[in-house]
Amino acid sequence: MNSVKIPAWLAGPSGKALAAPILIVMMLAMMVLPLPAFVLDILFSFNIALSVIVLLTSLYTVKPLDFMVFPTVLLVSTMLRLSLNVASTRVVLTEGHTGADAAGKVIEAFGHFLIGGNYTVGIVVFVILTIINFTVVTKGAGRIAEVGARFALDAMPGKQMAIDADLNAGLIGEQEARRRRTEVAQEAEFYGAMDGASKYVRGDAVAGIMVTLINIVGGLIVGMLQHDLDFSGALKNYTLLAIGDGLVAQIPSLIISTAAGVVVSRVASDQDIGGQLLGQLFAKPQVLYITAGIIGGMGLIPGMPHVAFILLAAILAGAAYLLAQRAQTPASEAATPEAAVAAPEMEEATWQDIVPVDTLGLEVGYRLIPLVDKGQGGELLRRIKGIRKKFAQEVGFLSPPVHIRDNLELKPSAYRITLKGVEVGSGEAQVGQFLAINPGMVSGALPGPATTDPAFGLPAVWVDTGMRDQAQAMGYTVVDAGTVVATHLNHLITTHAAELLGRQEVQQLLDHLAKESPKLVEDLVPKAIQLGTLQKVLQNLLSEGVHIRDMRTIIETIAEHAPQVQDPHELTAQVRVALGRAIVQQIFPSANELSVMTLDNRLERLLMQALQNGGPDGAGIEPGLADTLAMQAEKAARHQEQLGLTPVLVVPAPLRALLSRFLRRTIPQLKVLSHAELPDSKTIRVTSLVGGQA
Repeated sequence: MNSVKIPAWLAGPSGKALAAPILIVMMLAMMVLPLPAFVLDILFSFNIALSVIVLLTSLYTVKPLDFMVFPTVLLVSTMLRLSLNVASTRVVLTEGHTGADAAGKVIEAFGHFLIGGNYTVGIVVFVILTIINFTVVTKGAGRIAEVGARFALDAMPGKQMAIDADLNAGLIGEQEARRRRTEVAQEAEFYGAMDGASKYVRGDAVAGIMVTLINIVGGLIVGMLQHDLDFSGALKNYTLLAIGDGLVAQIPSLIISTAAGVVVSRVASDQDIGGQLLGQLFAKPQVLYITAGIIGGMGLIPGMPHVAFILLAAILAGAAYLLAQRAQTPASEAATPEAAVAAPEMEEATWQDIVPVDTLGLEVGYRLIPLVDKGQGGELLRRIKGIRKKFAQEVGFLSPPVHIRDNLELKPSAYRITLKGVEVGSGEAQVGQFLAINPGMVSGALPGPATTDPAFGLPAVWVDTGMRDQAQAMGYTVVDAGTVVATHLNHLITTHAAELLGRQEVQQLLDHLAKESPKLVEDLVPKAIQLGTLQKVLQNLLSEGVHIRDMRTIIETIAEHAPQVQDPHELTAQVRVALGRAIVQQIFPSANELSVMTLDNRLERLLMQALQNGGPDGAGIEPGLADTLAMQAEKAARHQEQLGLTPVLVVPAPLRALLSRFLRRTIPQLKVLSHAELPDSKTIRVTSLVGGQA
């Protein structure tokens, strides 16, 4: 048996690309070439099926962008209906004198079965359908699309800022950010296209009325003058055919208009329309009980249809009872395991009862459980994976995993972050709402409970989902509850990076480096330096915000100086000099001129004397001098920030470690560098003097 082979150009992607041009050419040909009645039946049936497919697709679409081709579908379906109108008009006028089946069985069925063969009823039904389609459905969908397009365009800058904030915080990667930016642009284009495409449907409704009138008038003229029909016979034949033709086009048009309204009127959610209706409209038993009572009371009024009202009231009451029982079942099931746990006899304590403390922990209240539950989406789990990956790429080592658990002692919307069992940060996140953060340049205030961003302490407001686009348009940075927790966690992990670097992480770093440079690692630990000393050097770097990605330079510098020096602080100073270019680039990413602060000569001499008298820990600094130094440094750092510059203090190498430890407590944003760490290729500009005049 020979098999039929489909040409490769038709089966492949190029064949799909030809589908649209072929369809358009066929629709245009239908306006010019005569079609037999059988072909018209097939095409009218296809038109009805297409409208039903479009409606069902819109009902099962979760997001409008999932049906992004819908504006084009509106145009194509409108052109298809107009082409069929032209083709059927030709057949009606040329063959209408032969009877009601002249234009095919579909038009005959709509002309006889749906309107009972009464052309007066047909005209009324046709006009009503056209008015509903034109003035209600299409006009409303077009207005919603117009407003949606306007708000989408207004919210684009705020959404772009939110994407950039997530990217900078490490919550998403570059590919995800690019996808989100494309989605934001596509959303605005979609609503704009829907606004324009709805005009096609409105024009189609007007054209349907005109075509029907033309068919009636033209049919009377053709039937009476060319085929010698009497007035009543011509009116009956051609009017029934014209009305059937109009109805067979208007009903699919109404279906597709309804689909357009469904797509543009829905609010973004992770459920389709059916799930939203059942989950929100029929979710509360109290509402159904009250409705059943009202309907049942109406059924008892004399003259009312008692059976219909009372039957509907019984159905509603039964549904409310089932919903109430279903809501009570999980509570009773949850109570059963607790009773079962208390039954067994208490066992003896063992070493297995000692649970090691989690290095990093996240405890959440019960309302935040959906954010960390895989079964409910758990987007925070994905964000935490992104945080750890970005941290490893930027800082230079892999942070310990974050152990997440619920804590019923916390407030329902509260969370806390622990480091080795000790709380280092806490806050609240409202699931289902958005935190609008004021970056300092917003155009107005928002209604809602005022709060602060838990990560950076910026003023913020919790707003509902409907206020999101407005807040972004006003200049707020709007983030969801999961992003609030993830950003806070990322900030704390970066801040406490030195405490997260344990001996196990250091050994893993060495094992990773040994794959590329085995001899370098072999000669260092434990021959030249102990693992604990190396850990202390790396922790010193991390505590001052210096990344340890360049482990080769760090190891080579330590290997060079370890035979003479074993003190971690001195080794740290040598490593910082070797990493000078990287440190300066981290603080000044793309500047050839470095705007820095320096010490006044007199203050510098006093500090050098105190260092010599008191040792490397600076124990010889007098309290009065220490207070003056802290006050002057804070004043100079504030002056630098007002100028839009990063506060950086450059001091002699012997003073750097002392001043960095001392000033870090009161001015955490201040970076202290030594003269030896500055690259020769950079130009230094002194903008402030600590202890002197600026």
